[in-house]
Amino acid sequence: MKKEDGFVLQSEFARVLVKMDTSANGVRLMIQDLRTGKVGYLDPLELECLAWANHRDLAPLLHPSLTRWKSEHEPETNDGNQDAE
Repeated sequence: MKKEDGFVLQSEFARVLVKMDTSANGVRLMIQDLRTGKVGYLDPLELECLAWANHRDLAPLLHPSLTRWKSEHEPETNDGNQDAE
């Protein structure tokens, strides 16, 4: 696998493709859910925040009914959370 192809991380719960993306204003991390094709991007500041976060901070993100089980056509709630794109 070439460096620009990225790499796959998987567990019994998820399978994602991770690679560097340089198509924006700077380098960012591209993460693609290989089950659904959903893609998200994290810039260096967002990644640094993840490094400082503890598991309790991330717990709401792991609840599938909040994100993964929603329809693409379902309206987003106005709770201040946005995709990292």
